Amino acid sequence: MRKVSRFSIDILDNIQVVSTDVFDTLLLRKVKSQTSRISKCEREFSSILKKNGYEVEACDLVKARRMTQQMVYRALNVGGNVGEVRLTDIVRWQLELLSLPESFLEHRLAIEVETEKRSLFANRELAHFLGACRQKGLRTIAVSDTALSAYQVAELIGHFHAPELIDRVYSSADAQASKRHGALFRHVLEEEGVRADQVLHLGDDHVADSRVPETLGLKSRHLPRNPIMRYRSLANGAATRSMQMFGEKLSRRGAIHRTADPAEFGHDVFGPIVAEFCLKIWLYAQQAQSADKPSVLLFCARGGVGIREAYERILDVLGLPGDVRRETFMISRLIAARAAVESRSAAALDEIGREFNGRTFSDVAKALGGASHGTSPDWQKPFDAAGFYALLDSEGGRELREEIHAQNTMFQQHLDQVGCNATRLILCDTGLYGSTQRLLAAGLTQKGFETVHFARSNYKGFGEEHFEKVSGLVVEQNKYDPFRTESVVLRYWHIIESLFEPKVPSVRRFERNDDGSVGTNSVDMSYPIDKDLLSPMLSGVLRYIDTLKSGEQVFRDASTAWPRLKQAITFPRSLDLAVLEVGERSVDFGRADYVKVLKESGNHSLRNKLVTVKSNLWKEGAISRDFSSFGLPLLIALEITYALRGVSARFQK
Repeated sequence: MRKVSRFSIDILDNIQVVSTDVFDTLLLRKVKSQTSRISKCEREFSSILKKNGYEVEACDLVKARRMTQQMVYRALNVGGNVGEVRLTDIVRWQLELLSLPESFLEHRLAIEVETEKRSLFANRELAHFLGACRQKGLRTIAVSDTALSAYQVAELIGHFHAPELIDRVYSSADAQASKRHGALFRHVLEEEGVRADQVLHLGDDHVADSRVPETLGLKSRHLPRNPIMRYRSLANGAATRSMQMFGEKLSRRGAIHRTADPAEFGHDVFGPIVAEFCLKIWLYAQQAQSADKPSVLLFCARGGVGIREAYERILDVLGLPGDVRRETFMISRLIAARAAVESRSAAALDEIGREFNGRTFSDVAKALGGASHGTSPDWQKPFDAAGFYALLDSEGGRELREEIHAQNTMFQQHLDQVGCNATRLILCDTGLYGSTQRLLAAGLTQKGFETVHFARSNYKGFGEEHFEKVSGLVVEQNKYDPFRTESVVLRYWHIIESLFEPKVPSVRRFERNDDGSVGTNSVDMSYPIDKDLLSPMLSGVLRYIDTLKSGEQVFRDASTAWPRLKQAITFPRSLDLAVLEVGERSVDFGRADYVKVLKESGNHSLRNKLVTVKSNLWKEGAISRDFSSFGLPLLIALEITYALRGVSARFQK
């Protein structure tokens, strides 16, 4: 228990307002973690729903709540922590995911508040100190970073303390401003009509309750809780989450039948996985959208085009609000690289150097500007990133500079058209590294780009300065970990790209149409795209989405689909090979090169086959295809290797 009695009367000199944090300061938390509190809330809510004719299991309510919180807080953080998440919004979006009437909103909010009452207890010593402050004629206020409204926080304080203890409650959810970033304190000073040095703030968080207010000129006293309480709460949360995960595994019943039909596999396996991904995009976009910071979802050609087909379908089928504008964005890494090149960004050199390793300056010039560029002798030399900009800025690079500028001008016109007046430009694409985000941010620094991917991974080993604006909504890690099922997509990323990308050329160049509008070398990819251009798997995904009644079905089906996908990728059988082998993949970036995902095995010796496995982009597929007798032991050995690496990585953290 902290000793507020250590505060002498001297700390109140020249003070007019005494401010206190609420949770873990004025109201102390018991050992129960947020995870366990939410679990208890959802069990109670499930009972209420069943009494009213809605059969929704508590585990599905927990999944919807957990997903909602993860996505909306991620959108808040990526947006610069401007504003705050509101519990009312979290619960409303949770209900919409599960197709439950909004009339249950107040029921669920009431459960949350009552559960908080059972999870808190009064800090009597601090209350005594605040009472003494009031006797001296000082105002006492409570200032909290919380998703709860000021009314709800006041109800909690009143449950444990005398109603006259606190004159006013300030909630970050109501003010849409947080203590941690200073805006809530500035709001308080304005509302209270006092100078910063006339306020004393008390709280447990070293940053939000001490360092930040002192930076703004407030006086503060740090009141940290015993670290043991924090560790006990973390342990409680870990135990609760472990039990939830164990229950989820037990619920994965009813194996999906094997098939060699890509459309069937898309329906049964990728259908729930993609639907869940789309729900996450929707939640992210809902939080990102605000009256003063309008957002737009820009679905990037080509992979984002397929994502949009699924996204629009799930909005329609589940009746989810589509109030965040959506547009098809004609973009590629090459287009983004031109913008970065014109600003002479080092990020462009990273990407170009990786793509054109072992090639000439001329090859780079032809990709950036067309076949007529880079023909002089200086451009025939091997590409060197360190010398590229000097060569571009020489007289021999003048025509290429002009072509890059012309392309960027048309690209900017297209961006202005699809971005309109949006403050947050949210790129939607497959993943992984986020090169497009990195290049656009470097080339168009005045724009507010951010990216949502299926997965995010730094497989390139480049800088991660742009990662704070790139969200892998399904997977965020650099390597496959057998203990994290969703990371299996990192073992065979090409199947995700093949799933979403329509059969159209990549966007390489912009062209001026006769009417002055801007077109591209590719086809029109505006929504809805010709269904014949969609992959058979994505057609199966869309057919699955058409069957949905609520997000609850998605959660349940996804819990079975993910282990099935992991098996198909890491321990493929003949039917899996038939349905997942995607043939050739375009290298792109202005080049016509292709690579085979599975190279021809030929009649090589056992030793040569083992050596060539490494060169395959889907190693497990190559092993299953080429080693009839030794395939399973090799696959097991490979999986054990990844498991040991995953365990080692955990110990190194």
